[in-house]
This record gives sequence, structure tokens and C-alpha cells, in this order.
Amino acid sequence: MTINHGFHATIPAQPGKGDALVALLLEAPALHHDDCLVFLVARSASNPDLVFVTEGWTSREAHGRFFESDIARTYTARFAPLVGGESTYVDAVPVGGKALLG
Repeated sequence: MTINHGFHATIPAQPGKGDALVALLLEAPALHHDDCLVFLVARSASNPDLVFVTEGWTSREAHGRFFESDIARTYTARFAPLVGGESTYVDAVPVGGKALLG
């Protein structure tokens, strides 16, 4: 499968809520969706309340269909109490690399 759509998001957590935001992101239903080929969660080494997500999807349409689904809407509604500011998104299509995570 080829990645044709993706993004990198920077999400500031409420003070002290970085761990909870990371835990919620690692429960993402997208992790089990066939059209989601990359879903990587990271955080700032100097600010534990600054979280990053990189996603890669087979297409913009597949991503849109998924986020219009009931399961995705229910999941994303859980973010509001954890997010502490404006998230930023940049257009980024993952093209390769390596991730060895435990």
C-alpha cells in the first residue's frame, strides 16, 4: 500500500496532562484501520505536555471517511479536557524511515 496523505500534528496538553494525552492517542482506533499506514505518537523531551502525532493514510478520502465515522467522533470527543491550546497541523506524507518501539 502507498501513503498518499498524511500530516504531522503538534498538540499542547493541559498542564500535567501530557501522560493522559499520550495514553489516549495510543488507544486510537486508527491504529487498527487498514487505510492508516503510519500512526506515530511522540512527545517533547523538554516539555512533557507537548505531544506530536504523525499519520500516513492511503488517501485523503480514506482519512476523511474514517474521521466521519461514529467510532472516530466518539474517540476525538475525549480529547477536549486534555488539550490545552491550539493544535497545529502541517501537511506531511511519510515516505520511509524506521521505528522500533516497545
